[in-house]
Amino acid sequence: MVCYDVTDDNRRGKLARWLDGFGDRVQYSVFECVLEDRDRIRMMAGVDERIERNEDRVSVYCLCRRCESGVQHLGNAGSGPRPGQETVWVV
Repeated sequence: MVCYDVTDDNRRGKLARWLDGFGDRVQYSVFECVLEDRDRIRMMAGVDERIERNEDRVSVYCLCRRCESGVQHLGNAGSGPRPGQETVWVV
């Protein structure tokens, strides 16, 4: 899971477009991503290029297999985590 608070509209738009290539937007500033390690590393490098560390904040939460099994979804909007993946990343 990836969550962000970016102060500048231009940076925020660039970040959202970047993250859109890695996962599903589930809220305005929250993405659910299912990534292999190499894709997570690439995603994080791109995030770092698009933010100002002194002004913005991006949090990435990794869900292990056990934690993933405890996720509950209410409603059917969005695709949710994809089955068969070993790691679920939410950015």
